[in-house]
Amino acid sequence: MTIVDRIVEEYDDNGPLGVEAEELEGGEEIRKPWDPEKIRVDTRQFSLRNILDHIDEGGIELAPDFQRNQVWKTPQKSRLIESILLQIPLPAFYFAEDITGMYRVVDGLQRLSTVHEFVRGNQFALKDLEYLKGTEGKRHEDLALAWKRRISNAQIVVHVIAPTTPDDVKYNIFKRINTGGAPLNTQEIRHCMSKDRSRSFLKTCAESKEFQQATPESLHRHARMFDREAVLRFCAFRRIGGWQGYREHGSMESLLARTTAALDDPALVSDQELEKLAQDFQNAMRNSLLVFEERAFRKWPQDNDRLSLFNRALFESWSVALADQDPEWLESVRQTIVTLARQAMTDDADYINAISYATGDLNRVRIRFEKALKILAEARE
Repeated sequence: MTIVDRIVEEYDDNGPLGVEAEELEGGEEIRKPWDPEKIRVDTRQFSLRNILDHIDEGGIELAPDFQRNQVWKTPQKSRLIESILLQIPLPAFYFAEDITGMYRVVDGLQRLSTVHEFVRGNQFALKDLEYLKGTEGKRHEDLALAWKRRISNAQIVVHVIAPTTPDDVKYNIFKRINTGGAPLNTQEIRHCMSKDRSRSFLKTCAESKEFQQATPESLHRHARMFDREAVLRFCAFRRIGGWQGYREHGSMESLLARTTAALDDPALVSDQELEKLAQDFQNAMRNSLLVFEERAFRKWPQDNDRLSLFNRALFESWSVALADQDPEWLESVRQTIVTLARQAMTDDADYINAISYATGDLNRVRIRFEKALKILAEARE
């Protein structure tokens, strides 16, 4: 059995996603002795009218540019509105409150977006209802006043994580409660918890021609944000100088969460540093395409020429390794690099494991980063 035979693709309800499934090291436990006095989750009750007012006034952010908002179809949205009209209690929501008093929604984002679209946006008519057939085909503006009041007065329970709670703990909480019918993946959670600065930066890099030329078309404008996670991984390892700084973060998710927070804070990453990161990223993408062409960031053992799936572990290690390399030199040794990389993907069991299993393990992060640098060093000899 070759390595390609063991590749598993990421899927969601809409089908294959063009990205190799990744197994990170298990256990994203809280690793620091956080001050319990700073960890607080308050339970509050709001009417839907009050929640919708907060959204319109900018007090609740529904994560703009969040593509998963488009997953629900009209029948699913209609059944949610029907449940509210039938006075069926909605599951609890989770918000994170920042120091300005703004709420960010992670658990319940789709439900709130749907209610806002129906009530304030008047964007869809009810369809395929189970019980209230008399309201089929009606938009909010068409409903009787009694039905409108029932929606406005509906009460929801919200668990609010206080701004004093450390970011790693917030992230851990959201991972634990994120168990809905179409749960958010880790990058989607980071997106919901982040600010516009990092979101805009990751989006711009993911939409750059350099990234789109170096990565498979299926990754572009990815509905599950794997494209932005790839950019974030480059930034994370670029900032810590490769794998060496990884130990202090304890896990891949902790590293990526803290990198997101750093990109959001001009005091930690200045505008000049952000611009330099974007330039380094573009260089890395150009060089990766130059060397590996359409095989960039894909497994490519010597005994199989099939075009494999996008691999995140290969992306982070090779993109960082190639970011500072001279294109003319790479062109002259391209075939040597490809040959050595393919040999490693065929014969080196430790390397194969490092790009395939428990990829967040410190030793495996080290192995794949050192292998990429060793291959470049050998090409210089």
